[in-house]
Amino acid sequence: MEQNLAVGLDIGTTKIVAMIGRKNEYGKVEILGIGKSKSLGVHRGVVNNITQTIQSIQLAIQEAEAAAATKIEGVTVGIAGQHIRSLQHSDYITRADSETVIDEDDIERLINQVHKLVMLPGEEIIHVLPQEFKVDGQAEIKEPIGMYGGRLEANFHVVVGQVSSIRNIGRCVKSAGLELEGITLEPLASANAVLSQEEKEAGVALIDIGGGTTDLAIFRDGIIRHTAVIPFGGNVITEDIKEGCSIIEKQAELLKIKFGSAWPGENKDNEIVSIPGLRGRDPKEITLKNLSKIIHARVVEIIEQVYVEIKNYGHEEQKKKLIAGIVLTGGGAQLKHLKQLVEYITGMDTRVGFPNEHLAGDSDDAITSPLFATAVGLVMDGLKRQERVKAEAVVEEVTEEIEVLEEEEALQEETKPKQKRTFLDALTERVKDFLDNAE
Repeated sequence: MEQNLAVGLDIGTTKIVAMIGRKNEYGKVEILGIGKSKSLGVHRGVVNNITQTIQSIQLAIQEAEAAAATKIEGVTVGIAGQHIRSLQHSDYITRADSETVIDEDDIERLINQVHKLVMLPGEEIIHVLPQEFKVDGQAEIKEPIGMYGGRLEANFHVVVGQVSSIRNIGRCVKSAGLELEGITLEPLASANAVLSQEEKEAGVALIDIGGGTTDLAIFRDGIIRHTAVIPFGGNVITEDIKEGCSIIEKQAELLKIKFGSAWPGENKDNEIVSIPGLRGRDPKEITLKNLSKIIHARVVEIIEQVYVEIKNYGHEEQKKKLIAGIVLTGGGAQLKHLKQLVEYITGMDTRVGFPNEHLAGDSDDAITSPLFATAVGLVMDGLKRQERVKAEAVVEEVTEEIEVLEEEEALQEETKPKQKRTFLDALTERVKDFLDNAE
């Protein structure tokens, strides 16, 4: 696999998507290939059949490899499921030398300290996301690097999941012959793909309605404030249609996609769909009004649950108001009149989010469907991770070079100061080169 490619693997309840992408010269993400397969063995975002999941992953990967004509080795995987919970935590470190400025290492030390938090048995920390920092008691600092201070503290948004679920995902990926490069919380991945920086600043709730789960991520002042995973999604709507109309699942799913609406008032009483009966039985006639009543009841339930989470975050307080309202994404966001229903229930501005925020302009319409928001976000995450690794490698190399040059300098202390300048020049060139390439 080429160095600058990243692969996102979205292991969903209804589908598994493998997406290959890279950054083009304008810093936008270009999708080279995409593969999807029906997800068997995942229930409400959690793997419950390893063998079937491995097969589904391999199918999706093969399709993506064929489309991009490249071999996939490592992937960034999304994690969701009802076992995910998030908590707020604050922690601090005392620095040995307050005469030096705060650097990356101090922040890393602080984050590592949070990683050592004692969790409930069977739980593991997935993400530690710093929100605001405090330096020597001075609050509301977004970027403490470069400041002087003895005590560095921060508020963290900590995302926690079940060890067994995380391990099972890892096992599926490894058994499918892939390397696990990183795990990202799915609502965070989707948020990166569909939200603009302005929305994150103003305050926004991203609702990603998948097949088995509905994921929520809330941002305000550009910082993640709240995440939650609600264990319902599009599949329960299909189930209800199946039970309510006494038809098989395949037909229920088609009905939902083709004729479904979240707003019953839209359909006339005489609009009827005829569904072929099973093996020689008479066809069934279903009124669209009834269909949308069934869908409406279930969607209201899902949205109300999400709204409870938005209130838990504190949306009703003046200082925490989400000015940009709600963004809907995921396959479930394609349901007709859903936007109107969400606005009606929550009283918040709503739009449907397409993952084209960071994609190259000539991307295929199929890729920019809300269906692929998580996959696009995971590709972006993988690319970011690669850039970080590259940057670290360069910094290490430069540090080694400085050490070598400093030793040489010590030996040649008597010679003219010209030597010193060339060493600094060499270093500057190296850093400049790296920065040019990074862009």
